[in-house]
Amino acid sequence: MTVDVLSPPAQAERQARTAVAVLFFTNGALFANLLPRFPQIKADLGIGNAAYGLAVAAFPTGAIVAGLAAGALIRRYGSGRVAVAGTVLTGIGVLAAGLSGSVVLFGTALLLAGAMDAITDVAQNAHGLRVQRRYGRSIINSFHAIWSIGAVTGGSMAAGAIALDLSLGQHLLISAVVFGIAACVALRFCLTGPDTEPDTEPDAEAAKGETNGKTNGGAARETGTESRELAPRRDEKLRKTRLRTGYVLAALVLIAASGALVEDAGSSWAALYLSDSLHASGTLAASGYIALVGAQFVGRMIGDRLVDRFGQRAVARSGGLIAAVGMGLALAVPTATGTILGFATAGFGVATLVPAAMHEADELPGLRPGSGLTIVSWLMRLGFLLSPPIVGLVADSTSLRVGLLVVPLAGLMVMVLAGVLQPRRR
Repeated sequence: MTVDVLSPPAQAERQARTAVAVLFFTNGALFANLLPRFPQIKADLGIGNAAYGLAVAAFPTGAIVAGLAAGALIRRYGSGRVAVAGTVLTGIGVLAAGLSGSVVLFGTALLLAGAMDAITDVAQNAHGLRVQRRYGRSIINSFHAIWSIGAVTGGSMAAGAIALDLSLGQHLLISAVVFGIAACVALRFCLTGPDTEPDTEPDAEAAKGETNGKTNGGAARETGTESRELAPRRDEKLRKTRLRTGYVLAALVLIAASGALVEDAGSSWAALYLSDSLHASGTLAASGYIALVGAQFVGRMIGDRLVDRFGQRAVARSGGLIAAVGMGLALAVPTATGTILGFATAGFGVATLVPAAMHEADELPGLRPGSGLTIVSWLMRLGFLLSPPIVGLVADSTSLRVGLLVVPLAGLMVMVLAGVLQPRRR
């Protein structure tokens, strides 16, 4: 990453950092308020696991459909405004999902919420990176940790609403209003001005080439034959570089998707598995997802220090092992307490996977700046899209306990693919 500012951040930068933190917090909290209410919604609608899984898949479907539109919206309206507008619309979509009277309306509302959530996610990360460039050091991981705090807060709010016997409408209306207002206030302190800066590198290269052509024209003509002889070697080297880049990019997508899949297992199925299969109370069932995102927050808070000391490759492999063993044991010996701990170990294990994959993708050779990050961010949402229906179909055919084996399998996949990540710097 290019460091633009080396001096201490001014008040505007500090305020902008707080504003971005608020946006990440609200983004994590909004959807988390809905997740523990899924068992109630499923029961009220009277649908099976397969239909439930397909309906829940509408959220990541909306995210995939709308994800690529985020860039154009940011360039036109600015990342801060887009993030705030997306937050408000996400809250409306979540409220509509809670009030839906049919599975079609439920899926449609989740489609809207997912689309707005994806746009918000890209916009808040774009603004966070703007602030990071002003700071001249990495702060993006702290924003993702704050997202986890927001998710824990949202899940806790839902558990409290269940305990207080608040209706879905009352609970989700309070959530949408509170976090919508918070996002609108944060907009006042976001950075102003355009999000993109003119790229002068091509002009500089053109000028350099023009100068060299004028001053070294004769030398260029003399070495023309030699350049033509070296061209096949350069083409072969370029082909190998592209193949290597494609392989690494595919591996990074799978690593990020594995992290997304584990998160989705906690968000879509933890409360349902605990309440239906293990007969836990509604309040206790909500603890599965809270444990996952809470442990994920801890992992992100200490992740930077672990990566600096051991390297991202070792951290990812260790995390995959922790997720696979922890959730595997929880499924092998099913108890409510053990399952909650299993989701916690899974959340801790995958805490650094998505940031690591995005960072590596952004530095891949042969790609335009930002292209690798965009590809990984967009394709990893396939994990969210494919996971609910697959787990639902497996659950209807066998049991939800078997369906949740996707979590330890994701951990094993990370262990296999982590070789594409950076080792410890010597």
